Amino acid sequence: MTGMIVVGDYDSRWPERFEELRQRLARHVADLAVSIEHVGSTAVPGCAAKPIIDLDIVVAEESVMPELISRLTAQGYRHEGDLGIAGREAFQAPSAAGEHHLYGVVARSKSHLDHILLRDYLRQRPDEVRRYSALKRYLARRFHADSEGRRNYSTAKSSLVEELVAKSYAARAAGQPWRDRGRSG
Repeated sequence: MTGMIVVGDYDSRWPERFEELRQRLARHVADLAVSIEHVGSTAVPGCAAKPIIDLDIVVAEESVMPELISRLTAQGYRHEGDLGIAGREAFQAPSAAGEHHLYGVVARSKSHLDHILLRDYLRQRPDEVRRYSALKRYLARRFHADSEGRRNYSTAKSSLVEELVAKSYAARAAGQPWRDRGRSG
């Protein structure tokens, strides 16, 4: 892959794309999954993002993960391990499914909560969405879309992501009313 990293304006079709992927996955894992969540920037209206849908398949307990891995690999997904983030199993999508990021997480684990609390926090904070979007656009112009550039892009935005995740946990602890909204979408 060459060129620059593509970060674009929010696309109102992203929730539809998520729903298509969710339905396709649910046929194979519905009996294992507590939910299938739309996470990441494409799940936040108004947020600039790479046009790649992020999904979490949420399972009730760790013991279900081997069966989830088995079923997804049977559907052409390639299991990539945790990619350095404990409590999360990553999968590379089969080319026929279109580009998306898929993760298996255990309900209420840190990996699961990081994703949904950040998503829900940003959905209620347009000021933070503008700030995050501006950083992503700036970094996308700065780095090439090769493996080193994508790694540098992720590293460069990590401190803001960590700050926003911490704020999402603090808001949850303070009992903000948005904390349980947005499941499965």
